[in-house]
Amino acid sequence: MNRSILIILCDFLLVTLVAFSTFEGDNIEQPAARVPVEAKTATGNQDLVGTLKLVLEDEQQTREKLTANLQSTEQALAQREQKMKQFQADLRKTEEQARRLEQERTALAQQASAAQASLKEVQGKLSAASTENLLSKEKLAALQADLSRREQDTQVLEQKLAETEKAAQSALAEKQQLSAQLQVSETEKRLTREQVTELRGTVGMERQEKAKLQEHAIALATNVATLAKKSGELTQEIRENRSLAPNTIFNQFLINRITVKFEAARTGIFGRDVNKDKSSQSIVFTEGSQNYVLLHVNATPLSLWNPGTDWTRITALMQRGNVAFAGGRLLFLAEDPRVVVIPIDEAQAKQFGVKIYQAAADPFKFQDAVIVGANDGYYGECRFQIDLSTPNYVKVDRSLLKGLFGKFNPSRGDLVLTKTGELLGIMVNGEYCAVLKKVTPTRTIQLGTEVASQQTGQMLSQLYDRVYQMPLKLH
Repeated sequence: MNRSILIILCDFLLVTLVAFSTFEGDNIEQPAARVPVEAKTATGNQDLVGTLKLVLEDEQQTREKLTANLQSTEQALAQREQKMKQFQADLRKTEEQARRLEQERTALAQQASAAQASLKEVQGKLSAASTENLLSKEKLAALQADLSRREQDTQVLEQKLAETEKAAQSALAEKQQLSAQLQVSETEKRLTREQVTELRGTVGMERQEKAKLQEHAIALATNVATLAKKSGELTQEIRENRSLAPNTIFNQFLINRITVKFEAARTGIFGRDVNKDKSSQSIVFTEGSQNYVLLHVNATPLSLWNPGTDWTRITALMQRGNVAFAGGRLLFLAEDPRVVVIPIDEAQAKQFGVKIYQAAADPFKFQDAVIVGANDGYYGECRFQIDLSTPNYVKVDRSLLKGLFGKFNPSRGDLVLTKTGELLGIMVNGEYCAVLKKVTPTRTIQLGTEVASQQTGQMLSQLYDRVYQMPLKLH
């Protein structure tokens, strides 16, 4: 092999090995230690939900960081595997070059041996020629020139042999270096795989913890909502069960009362018109979705009697301040016909701007109640008793009357309010109060100027018969 070509080849191999022998350690960022978030005692529902959101955001950031570290580590592992494959290819090339150099060294050694043998042969011939003195000077000179040339070839071959041995030693050293680098790369690859496995396990644990935290947050949010609902219900229950002072109840009545003015006409003796007017104070109450104005029949121009009166015109004007509406119907309740109501719609109630009293859901929650004389301007606290023989009524314990303002002598048409400000009912006489559990009409009069066709006399007579059939203590 030509010497210059061998040198160029060796230089190229050295440059190639040096170019691929630089290693950069991949800095694998360890997963940051999780900073535990100390749960603080919440003073309200919003602080508790905010704390949960902060915990979830911190867990999300930790998970995203671990995922990024895992991706970076996997990329580094792929790069190391690629470098290791390159090292293995370079190692195979170096081994091939070493084998080729070894073959060349063996061939050069054989050539050197052949040259030495030829030199010995020429020396033997020269010695034989000298001994025998048979050769001419020209032949001797030619032999000497040939010997000199062969000696030069032998030196060149020895020099090539030395260079080949040096190149073989260099290739062997490079082979050992590549083997060491390959072992280091395999070790790093194994460590990287272990780190990837550990990171995957950490990410899996973080996902499980996040799922548990989300479940806990959902359960906690549900508990918070339940607690808020129960708190609202408890507040409502406390508000509903809170007793009001009689002064407060009477003041609310004064603020929210409305005036109902009735005008009625009938035909009297000799065909003359007989007019009758009545005015009374009352309140608006609701039972279900309908609003009503509550009155006793004595607050109207009508009378339950036998025979009844046939009226030709009955009008009712409900007024509060500058707001006034005409009543459309007058309903007699089935529980007690002496209790009458006038329906009004929601828009009318809003224009009045008054409190809509609720019919008491539990009329017997409190033993005491407040009686308000709507027209006489008195009020007082009294105790009611349940009478088993009259289930839709309660009886006033007149021995425990507590007058607070003016004359206090309960009578028919007085309103009865619970200690929580709800409507209990209306007095039908001086001792019994009809409890308004629900509104069930038994008869209806369409109010207006055309009432004669409704035969009010017969209707009032039938209603009187019903009242007459009640127990005597309710008359």
